[in-house]
Amino acid sequence: MSKSTDTRANILNKAFDLIYVSGYQATSIDEILATTNVSKGAFYYHFSSKEQMGLAVINEIIYPEIYQSFIGPLKGTDKPIKDIYKMIRNILFDVPFFKVENGCPLANLIQEMCPLNLDFCIALDGISGMCIEALKEALKQGKKTGKIRSGTNVDEAAYFILSGYWGVRILGKLHASPDCYATYLEEFKRYLKSLL
Repeated sequence: MSKSTDTRANILNKAFDLIYVSGYQATSIDEILATTNVSKGAFYYHFSSKEQMGLAVINEIIYPEIYQSFIGPLKGTDKPIKDIYKMIRNILFDVPFFKVENGCPLANLIQEMCPLNLDFCIALDGISGMCIEALKEALKQGKKTGKIRSGTNVDEAAYFILSGYWGVRILGKLHASPDCYATYLEEFKRYLKSLL
């Protein structure tokens, strides 16, 4: 990587860390610069505004992690119930990118920024839409192969699953503890079994 590419990556990674902890609006460019030792001129060389940097954080930091942790594991599954459960369990307990005390970075930004910024809303909706589509496709495949009962409404199930995941992330964040995750997963397992 070139020095310029390294500088840009450093800005985005440090910006993500700060935004994940404090939120986008509470994170200033000066705070990002202080944690990166990058000059203001170098920042503006890479990003024309804080908003452009924020969108880059969504597209270049958050999206790849969501894809790898949430969407990728469901691609081409032939065991949708098992793989959906495993994916949710892993993303709650085993993926270091997601911190209990900070919640889900995608959900956090949706709550904070969608009422305020259309470009953020479009970018965030695109990623959450991919999560919903990955769930729907896994469930549809399960219906085709007889591994999920034919009467299952995949749209309703996909929205319910994503909403449950986001909800338990908020509770974990509220209490800065993963204790609620195990309780949630027990009920989630029962829900998934009801789709068989």
